Amino acid sequence: MIQALIGPIANLAGTWFQNKIEKTKADGQAKVAEAKARATVAEKVATGQVEWEGKMADATVDSWKDEFALVVLLAPAILVFIPGMREYVKEGFEILATLPDWYQYLLYIAISASFGIKGVGQAAKMLKKK
Repeated sequence: MIQALIGPIANLAGTWFQNKIEKTKADGQAKVAEAKARATVAEKVATGQVEWEGKMADATVDSWKDEFALVVLLAPAILVFIPGMREYVKEGFEILATLPDWYQYLLYIAISASFGIKGVGQAAKMLKKK
């Protein structure tokens, strides 16, 4: 009877060890891939392929658009503290919500880019949370 139990238990233990080994290998491969990706980025930075980001940041040093975008973004948050302005802010957001989705996406992307958030993918993630 004990011999009938030993076989399945041994198989179960063997399977568990095999899965553990495969998981360890996969983790190692993921770490190697991450290290290679970082090395590739570092190489591109060293050769100047990523230099354009620095140039774009330097080009916006004297720009007022970021400050303007921040003022526009903060205006409703400030106005809600002023008596009589809450209804205007509320109505404004209700009207903004009726604008076409494509316009809302463009608005979001433009403001995000102004604050240094890159990529449409990030904008799409944020919009899905609405």
